[in-house]
This record gives sequence, C-alpha cells and structure tokens, in this order.
Amino acid sequence: MSAANASFKVLVVDDSNTIRRSAEIFLKQGGHEVLLAEDGFDALAKVNDFQPQLIFCDILMPKLDGYQTCAIIKRNAHFSDTPIVMLSSKDGVFDKARGRMVGCQEYLTKPFSKDQLLQAVQQFGRTA
Repeated sequence: MSAANASFKVLVVDDSNTIRRSAEIFLKQGGHEVLLAEDGFDALAKVNDFQPQLIFCDILMPKLDGYQTCAIIKRNAHFSDTPIVMLSSKDGVFDKARGRMVGCQEYLTKPFSKDQLLQAVQQFGRTA
C-alpha cells in the first residue's frame, strides 16, 4: 500500500465535542482508524493501548493543556517519534514556537478543513 492511500491510526485530543466529531468524520472518510480523547489526561490514558501513528492535539484544554500533553507523550521513549500536530484557534508565532519546543511537528489553525486534516495525515502519518 502506498503512503498516499495508507490507513493510519490517529488520536484526536480536543475538549470540544464539535471539533472531535468533525475530525473523526473527516479522518474516517479518509479511511483512517480514529480514537478520540477529550483532554490531556484522557489522551495519556489511551495512547499506550491505541498506539497511534499520528496525534492531533488541541492546545487550550482544561487541567492539562496541549503543550503539557505533547511534552509528556514525547518523554515516553515509545512515542518520542510519534508525530503530533497541534490544533489551535490562535495562529501566533509564539504558539507555533512553543509547540515546536515541546516536540510537535505541525500546527493547524481551527476551524480546519477536511483537506487540511487529511493532508497532515499523509504528510506526518508514520508507518508502523
């Protein structure tokens, strides 16, 4: 199977039910396996069992924000190479720089389109 039509296991972490659902619909239409998490703690609980090949993570979440969630996931040797794409309604240079510092690969501004989401999967989805 070529990378262009490969199916990936994708974890979507966002405290907005609307964002989670739209991401799930877009990704499933693209043929990907999707797991949803509603916050950082939920993501950390699911990441070991699900073994995602790509993670989309919201920045502004209660309790554990996206930067903290990303940093914790990246500290785990098993997931240090797993690409993480940050999702944010802000498109600031500082936010992007901070995301890079904790190890995220890319930054998508919300609201994202189906094409943007699927393009990010094709670009960053890692073959197991």
